[in-house]
Parts: sequence; C-alpha cells; structure tokens
Amino acid sequence: MAKNDLELLQQYAKQGSEAAFAELVHRHLDLVYSAALRQVRSPQLAEEVAQSVFADLARLAAGLNSDTILSAWLYQVARRTAVDVVRRESRRQLREQLAVELADMNAQPTIWNQIQPLLEEAMESLEPAERNAVLLRYFENRTLREVGQTLGTSEDAAQKRVSRAVERLREFVSRRGITVGASGLALALATNAVQSAPLGLAATISSSAAIAGAALSTITTTGTTKIIAMTTLQKIAVTAGITAALGVGLYETYQVSEARHQLRSLRQQQAPLEEQLHQLGREREDALAKLAAAQGENDALRASLADLPKLRGEVGRLRVSERELAQIKAAADLTGTEPSMDAAFKTWAVRASRLRQRLNATSDARIPEMQFLTEKNWFEAVKDLKQLDTEDDFRRAFSNVRNIAKSEFVNAMQKALRGYTDANNGQLPQDLSQLKPFLGESADDSLLQRYKLLRTGSLADIPRSEYLVADTAPLVDEEHDATYKFSINSINSHSGDPAEDAIKEAGIQFASAHNDLLPTDASQLAGYLKKPIDPKKIQDILSHIPPGVTTLRQLQAIDK
Repeated sequence: MAKNDLELLQQYAKQGSEAAFAELVHRHLDLVYSAALRQVRSPQLAEEVAQSVFADLARLAAGLNSDTILSAWLYQVARRTAVDVVRRESRRQLREQLAVELADMNAQPTIWNQIQPLLEEAMESLEPAERNAVLLRYFENRTLREVGQTLGTSEDAAQKRVSRAVERLREFVSRRGITVGASGLALALATNAVQSAPLGLAATISSSAAIAGAALSTITTTGTTKIIAMTTLQKIAVTAGITAALGVGLYETYQVSEARHQLRSLRQQQAPLEEQLHQLGREREDALAKLAAAQGENDALRASLADLPKLRGEVGRLRVSERELAQIKAAADLTGTEPSMDAAFKTWAVRASRLRQRLNATSDARIPEMQFLTEKNWFEAVKDLKQLDTEDDFRRAFSNVRNIAKSEFVNAMQKALRGYTDANNGQLPQDLSQLKPFLGESADDSLLQRYKLLRTGSLADIPRSEYLVADTAPLVDEEHDATYKFSINSINSHSGDPAEDAIKEAGIQFASAHNDLLPTDASQLAGYLKKPIDPKKIQDILSHIPPGVTTLRQLQAIDK
C-alpha cells in the first residue's frame, strides 16, 4: 500500500531517505511548478521557484506538524517564493511580460486566458479549508472521497465544501468582468490549473534538496563562526551592498507599478469592447434558440399533415353540430367565411399532434386507460378548445384526454359485463379479473385494479338504479378530471373539486341540524367536514350564497 505524504516526509526527515523525498517531488512538482508559472510567467524562473520550494521542504521537513496538508503547504510556499522572484525581476523582463500580456489581450480570449491572471488572487480570497478543498480536488485531481479523507470529513461534506469554494471563485472573477458558470470554472481548473513541469527538473530538485538537507547541520554550525569572525570593514561592505540592493529593488518596484498602471488603463479601455462582444454573443444565442423553436413547430406541423388522407376519413365520421362548427370557425380564425372540413382538420390535426407531444413529455399526466384512445378520440379532446397555448389550456386538454380514455374503457367494461352475465346465467363476477376474457389482452390486472366491483350475485336481484362498478383510482387533476360509475345499461360521470363537494355536503348537514339555516362562517362547518379544508376556501364558497338567502330551502329553490 502506498504511503501518504506525511509518512514519506517523516521517513525522509528521520532516515534521510532520498527515495521518499523523490516520491514527494514526483507527486507535487506539477502543482508547485504551475503555481509559480502563473505568477512569474517564465518557465525558467518557475523552475527556480520549484527548486527553492522543495529545498525549503527538505530543510523544514522535521518541523512540520502532523496535521499539515502537504499540497496546501507547498502551494503557499510556492506563492510566496514566486512573489519574491517577481520583485527581483529586471526592467527588461517586465517589459517583455507586458508585451506578451498585451498580445494576449488583443487575441480572442478563452475562459482560461481570462481566469489565469486572477487565479492566485482568487485562491487567496478563499478560507483555508475551502482553498485546501480546491487544491485537492482540481489541482491534484483527487476524488471526493479522497478529499473528504484528507480533510477529515465525509464525501458529502467534501462535495459541499468544493462546490462552495468554486462558487466563491466564480463570484470573484465575475466581479472582475469575467462571466463563467460554476461547472465551466471547475472544468477550466481541472484541465489547466496544473501543467507538466519540464523533464529532468524532478531529478535536479531531488538531488539538490538532498544535498541541502545533508549540509544543513554543517551550515548551522559554521554560520555563527563566520559571522563572529567578520571584520568591521566586511560589515561595512555588506551593509553598503544591502543598501544598494534595496535601492535597486525600490526602483524596480516603482517601474513595475508604472507598467501595471498602464496595463490597467489599457484593460479599462478594452472593457466596453468586450461587453459589446458579449452582448452580440447573447443576441446570437437568442436568435438561434428562436430559430430552433420555429423549426420544431414547422416539423410538428409537417408530421401532423403527413397522414392527411388517412385521417380525413376520421374527421368525416365526426358528427359536427352548428355550435361545434362555430367553435371550429373561431379556432381556425376564418371570420366571415364558413370553414371547410380541410381547414377544420388542419386546426385539429396540429392541436392533436402538439397535445400528444406534450403528453409524451409529461409522464405524470398519463393514465393506463389512454391505450384505448382512437384517432377520433384525440380530435374530440381538442375540437372544443378555443386555443392550445397556455399551461391552463394544456391542463384542460390533458383532462379531456383522460376523461375520454376513461369513458372508452368504461364502455368496453360495460360490454364485457353484459357478455359475462349472458354467459353465466345472469350472475355477476366475483372479481373484475373475471372480465378479462371479454375485454381482450390489452386489459391487464393493473388497469382493472383502478376500478372496484360494488355488487355481486344475481343481476336480477339488483335494482336497475344501482351501479355495479366504480372508478376508484386517484385523480390526476381533481378540479377537471371525472370519476365514473356504471351498471349494465347506464354510466354516471362526476367531475369537479372534491373539496367543494365536501363543503356543500357539510353545509347541508349544518342546515339539517340548525332548522334549515345556512352557515355564514367557515368555523361553523368544522364539525361537519370529514377532512380539514382551508378556511379561506370554505369562506370563498360561502360568499357565493346570494344576499338575502338564509335557508337551504331558499338556496335549492334558486338552483332549480
């Protein structure tokens, strides 16, 4: 089993194992090199920074805490070392860097090219725990389980921490004018955050660090002696050298500041152009979306009209009244002329096709009885609609389809019930599954379980007014869907809001108990409701009682 970072570090610190240190370099070199390269912008300088970082690791290996996350420690040391290197860069190197940046600005920017200059500052803005999570997940390509184990937490907690950190990074770059989604930013980090270090650099660092570690004690012992032995003249020379170096550093810092100010001004001038480019991109995407929607509608219309000869016969068999013709006329927008059957068919065909597509995409709006629908039934579902555009239009159309499908299946069950009683000397079935031979293979047990057999025994002993089978399946839309009861020769359907029916029934019971007086407040019906109902809904229904009507008898007289 491979050793973790701290085990390898302890092996190097205690035993001086060069193999252990080489493994650490192999694991983390790309991370350190990439972090340095983003700041110094020079592969050669990035190599120097990487060598310095691992030399520091070799020197400080024995003093690191046991809970140290090595990748995070190396990342921070790399950043600090790179900052020091940048401050020591010459004026010529700075101008070359600015020229490269200006060339990049004039080129078509990619997401990573826009994010890269801000990444280190953005990472610094994170909390340490969030920064560690990002480093482990995207810089080291660890799994969420490994991230959680390293951070001492669960996989789910690691996922949340990583997501929160990426969102904070996205907010940081968006405040700098860079628009990118959280998933796009995560992909950019995983793909580009760590680059491969030059070949041979790992071997150079390993050997250099090993030498530095071995020489550490000697340096520590002899350093004090050399300082004590230093002459006054040498001290003066060193002091002068330090002063000159500080002067050069201050001058170079001033030059860096001036160059950065010029670069910032150029970026501010370019910002309006970038915004215009982004706006044009958004307008192009909107136009493409509208074009795709128009093409989809055109394809649906062509598909609907492809079977025109076949379906015209179905339209011809529909019995259309004068009222229905007026509705077709309005729906077809043929004001002032009598619509032809072709015009009516086109309207119905388009709507029926749209309704089918919408139902196929809305699985929870379908019921098993829909397998009994015919082409004629689909036309019946849409021919009375004035339009089919809004969500409410589709809701009513869905309900029409479900109610027609139930009606078709109830008719089939009614015929099966007659066939069964004829074949069994007038005896009713003991279970609805006994009707399957008279219904055909399409009526499976799951479909029959949506209905309940109300009576059994001899059909001759049951009054004709009593129903034999009832629809007991939950309604998809309680406000518009219908429930069915039927006997051998009659069918009853009831649609409406069950809550409204329950309130009306409770009102009748209240009147019976209060000398025919109607309730005036929702609280009066609380004891007469089988299930709690929103008082606002109760009060709304009570408000529809006409003024001056106080008794149930008066209300029933008005209804008649």
